[in-house]
Amino acid sequence: MNRTARAAALGAGALLIALSLPAQPAAAAEQPRIDLRVLVVTDGGPATAAIAAELDAQGTPFTTVDLRRSGRPAIDAAFLADTVDGRPRARFQAVVLPNDNPFGTGSAELAALAAYERTYNVPQVDAYTYARPEAGLQKPEYSGSLDGVRAEVTAAGEAGPFGYLAGAVPFEDNSPAVGESYGHLAKPAPGADFTPYVEATAPGGSSRGSLVGEYRHDGRRELVVTFVYNQYQQQFRLIARGVVDWLTQGVRIGASRNYFAVHVDDVFGSDDRWDMELNCTPGDIDCPPGQGQQDGIRMTPEDATYAAEWSERRGLPLDLAYNGGGSELYREENGGDDPLADQLVEDRSAFRWVNHTYNHPFLGCEQDTSKVPWSCAKNADGSTKYVSRTEIDDQVSLNRAWGTRAELPLDNGELVTGEHSGLRVLPQQPDDNPNLAPALGDNGVRWLGSDNSREPGQRQVGPSLTVPRYPMNVFYNAGREAEQVDEYNWIYTRKSDGGSGLCENSPVTTCLDKPLDLTTGYADHIVPVESAIALGHALSGNPRPHFIHQSNLAEDRIGYPVLDQVLDAYEELYAPSTPLVKLRMADIGAELRSRAAWDAALGAGRVTAYRIGDTVTVQAPAGVAATATMPTGTRQQLVVGTGAFGSPYAGRSSGWVSPGLLQDRVTLTLPSAPPTGRTGGGTPAAVPAARRAHVPPGAATYVPPGTAGHTPKSLPTGR
Repeated sequence: MNRTARAAALGAGALLIALSLPAQPAAAAEQPRIDLRVLVVTDGGPATAAIAAELDAQGTPFTTVDLRRSGRPAIDAAFLADTVDGRPRARFQAVVLPNDNPFGTGSAELAALAAYERTYNVPQVDAYTYARPEAGLQKPEYSGSLDGVRAEVTAAGEAGPFGYLAGAVPFEDNSPAVGESYGHLAKPAPGADFTPYVEATAPGGSSRGSLVGEYRHDGRRELVVTFVYNQYQQQFRLIARGVVDWLTQGVRIGASRNYFAVHVDDVFGSDDRWDMELNCTPGDIDCPPGQGQQDGIRMTPEDATYAAEWSERRGLPLDLAYNGGGSELYREENGGDDPLADQLVEDRSAFRWVNHTYNHPFLGCEQDTSKVPWSCAKNADGSTKYVSRTEIDDQVSLNRAWGTRAELPLDNGELVTGEHSGLRVLPQQPDDNPNLAPALGDNGVRWLGSDNSREPGQRQVGPSLTVPRYPMNVFYNAGREAEQVDEYNWIYTRKSDGGSGLCENSPVTTCLDKPLDLTTGYADHIVPVESAIALGHALSGNPRPHFIHQSNLAEDRIGYPVLDQVLDAYEELYAPSTPLVKLRMADIGAELRSRAAWDAALGAGRVTAYRIGDTVTVQAPAGVAATATMPTGTRQQLVVGTGAFGSPYAGRSSGWVSPGLLQDRVTLTLPSAPPTGRTGGGTPAAVPAARRAHVPPGAATYVPPGTAGHTPKSLPTGR
């Protein structure tokens, strides 16, 4: 989904969006106003925090009440509803509680919530609760660890809020040394109107029970979740979309899609090879001058043909960040021929192409590489010596001209500099090259690639916005599996095991207990870990691209197993209605820009969204496009006729929305009504302390893939 492509610039005044809801039997003047905002009541547990994080990621407004704070507002009738312009107002369209009753026996707050939910047909999610009759369930068939369990979506779940999944909901088991999941499997209580949506079989047994289900009672609807999770775990990432969709009844401000894009840097160039004896890369800055023999890794024509075939077969257009000067240098050294470039240019339509500068020089400060680590060269007055604006201009324009001659399908607004140079890099260069911004302006660059491990946020650099890219730990200086494993061992093992000792001083998520086997370590460890990390990014609704290097598509072609495992896993988890969205760099940058503007408006309290009867109105600052999710078939009312709203994804329509020509508002007509509640049952008592949910260490603090119990830290920067 390209949200920005749908968001035309708005004129002066507030953005007003009218979204038509199905008519209700009462007269329009009697219809209450329902604010499109979620109330999240938290006790500090990871489950409510995960749902809040998902709402935040989707751009859905919510208000948090922390039960641990003494000065928190009381949840009573006045807090939940009031009157605006003479009309009754429900301040929240949905409620999230940490369990089915976190307030205590006989709580006036729960009674107020129950009355509110009945009056306004407001659904409630019990983020993680004990299985008991008050939640529509029998006592648990099983309570305990769910690490490695394969849960499944039921037929009702597939027909309802979880129809975007292919069926399986596998629970992570990233470390045998750490408990990561815990839950209760239970059957519906006798006589309860309870519909299981996700079920599992007890580990080591045959009894099945619900993990996620809907309980209808007393004119209310509750989504009852009986396992604990945090926002990063795969099992939550899989159900998060369905939880929010159920919570908002399929009509909400905010949207989410799953993204995956892969950039391949240094195409046409040659990458220096890791030396397994010296533990550095001769010819590059990590080897002292004069050490080792420089040895380049470069794709062959056969590698190029395979890349095109693989891209077509997997449906993933690789973004080739190319250096035209690399081809010209090869021709000079090889009698004027470059079969690799000829093959890639012949297959140019199989790929997307990104300007990566002509010769891939470092465009920040002038580097002094006489020692390791390198430093910035200095002018006579002691100031930093920077690469000139002219040099940056030449690198961008010469490469663009090369690509134009080769008829590459370019977007001239995209640029990735070599090593993301020109941008600040710590500790050597704490500021951007001051010549970078004007050079970007000279060349019309709007989207500049950056390293997400250094700068995860999008920022302005002259006329350009950065597009943070995830580095994959498939190293630029490895063309063979043994080289990749050897370098991985060097970085992530102790000095006593022959490693760098990095993990002894500052543990990171990929640290190893012992060195990997050079023959089997890549397939058995690195591929599963790196693919799990990349898949986690994709499932989080994060559009940022990943990047590898052309060396990883050469020789042993070590990049493909990681990418294949990501794609295979996704296809096994999601239905065809929920494909990976594969945006090119400019569209990713625009998406991040639109999100930042929307999030800023939400954070400043400058967005108002509500529905009255069959109309939803959203008011936001001028120039800020709104994002929404509606039922498939929703139509936008225009001055003359109608148009489609958004585009289909995961069984809904979603997108950025702005007024049509000559309009100051958008009206959307929905094809069907949101679900209504049914009666039966009563208000639950408080959950007894002895039965309150157990939270294992791996849910309280996430254990990343393959860490074997190491304390989680930020991911390594890669190469």
